[in-house]
Amino acid sequence: MNSTLEKTIEEKIKYGVPKIKLLLVHESVPHSNRRITIRTPSDAAKILKPLKHASEELFVSIHLNAKNEVMGLHEVSHGTLSASLVHPREVFKAAILANSYAILVCHNHPSGASVAPSKEDMDTTKQLVEAGRLIGVNVVDHLIVGPRLRDHFYSIRENHPSLWT
Repeated sequence: MNSTLEKTIEEKIKYGVPKIKLLLVHESVPHSNRRITIRTPSDAAKILKPLKHASEELFVSIHLNAKNEVMGLHEVSHGTLSASLVHPREVFKAAILANSYAILVCHNHPSGASVAPSKEDMDTTKQLVEAGRLIGVNVVDHLIVGPRLRDHFYSIRENHPSLWT
């Protein structure tokens, strides 16, 4: 780093401007040379199947490279029995840090009472798709996982493709 820039940074820190450092921390998992590829919503649902057992609503994102291989999974929000707050800022923060080409988002319906997405689910999906277009991280799909769903998941993209056009 340039010494003039270093001095400027040091002066700002001395006068109360905090220095911010962003880090991406990979939690340790058993190492495998084989990456999981997501080709269909069913492929993603296999990874997300444990969500069907959660007693609170969780919102997660799966980070994908340009070959649709899974690079990681991020828990965006841990909500209550019936709701989870989600904002594009939190969804895309980890995606950008992980240098993701695309993401697939998912949340669970712990009660499993309804297979259809709520109005809030549809609004969130539309907002994320638009934000993804703007920053260059494609939202591949939004899945809903639930204990009583026939295949344990519902693909918003398959059932409402107009959100992606």
